[in-house]
Amino acid sequence: MSTPPLVAGLLVFPGLTQLDMTGPYEVLARLPGWRAEIVARSMEPVRTDKGLTILPTLDFAGAPQLDLLVVPGGPGTDDLLLDAEAVDFVRKQGQAARYIFGICTGSMLLGAAGLLKGKRAGGHWSARDLLSQFGATPSDARMTVDGNLYTAGGVTSGIDMALKLAADLVGEDVAQQIQLQIEYDPEPPFRSGTPFVAPPDILERAKKAGASRRELRERLVAQAAARLQEKV
Repeated sequence: MSTPPLVAGLLVFPGLTQLDMTGPYEVLARLPGWRAEIVARSMEPVRTDKGLTILPTLDFAGAPQLDLLVVPGGPGTDDLLLDAEAVDFVRKQGQAARYIFGICTGSMLLGAAGLLKGKRAGGHWSARDLLSQFGATPSDARMTVDGNLYTAGGVTSGIDMALKLAADLVGEDVAQQIQLQIEYDPEPPFRSGTPFVAPPDILERAKKAGASRRELRERLVAQAAARLQEKV
């Protein structure tokens, strides 16, 4: 009798940033001995922050216990911080999963679910300092591993971390083959990918563009952190 595949479940929700999910999906769906599922509250199509529509393969009620829980980010993450059903799903799955993988602002949802307490965790540069309110030590690294918790910075770093995770799960040779299959060999045209190397004027413009989102996020994180404390 063959061994059933392990299950990687990638959470999707309205307003997620699609590459946070689809980048890691391209890696994880190629893992031998694993199957990748797209998990949502219902089986209805999910619209991303830029209008792409994604079809779930499992809903919350039908999802088995996941071996790997993957939580992407995007502006829609903010709406989930106070969503009891979503937070509870992430908490229960994360507590029993073998591995947890957060990308971008998906780390905030992991924090709201109580999965970051006492952990080092990263996330998008515009929000990762807020993780301290959930008991985490924020990390500025592109990839951060703490035990079974894998967290990546913004968007594209999810591909890097998925390859790192693949190496830990099935071996470095397999991870390198997957990297070759997807021809992942980035050479960005500009050195402006983090706040530490971006020109100051570019960084300032980016902060101003995200000021209203940051203000909203601060309020929601504070409320989610307070709710988490009430459960302790």
